[in-house]
Amino acid sequence: MFPSGDQTVTPKNQTVTLEFQVVTGGRYDVDVTLESPTSEVIYKQIKKQFDSTAVSIHRCNLQVGEEHPLPGMENHATVLTQMETVTKNIHKDLNSILDYQTHPRLQVAQGRKRAEDLNERVLWWSVSETVCILFIAIGQVFLLRNFFSEKKPRQRNYPLKTTTS
Repeated sequence: MFPSGDQTVTPKNQTVTLEFQVVTGGRYDVDVTLESPTSEVIYKQIKKQFDSTAVSIHRCNLQVGEEHPLPGMENHATVLTQMETVTKNIHKDLNSILDYQTHPRLQVAQGRKRAEDLNERVLWWSVSETVCILFIAIGQVFLLRNFFSEKKPRQRNYPLKTTTS
């Protein structure tokens, strides 16, 4: 939901592109609902296997309309100069490079999340092993102390036998 100052009106017949993807967590499915400012549902997709208990990271990209042209090239009445043509081509190529980098960036994010999870599991496993080793060491010290300590004879109270005549 947009705050009241951020709402914009999109002209009719304008292209809107929505990209969404689960980066990590869950079962790699997404529920998507796109609503207009008047709460009219424009697009809705629901996956049935959504796992709400898992923590997940999502990536979403919403592009309304075509990209704005470079400054100074909006309504160019004459033929573009060589410098303007090269600038426009460089701009187009940089945008395509951004598109090509999306997939590797998502793979890096997935790998980082997996490494962090693995690091956390190794940490807790190491802590539990350390605690077990400490308990075993303390138990062995007490056991060895009992072997080498001088045992005091215990006094036993035997009942005295009395003879009755």
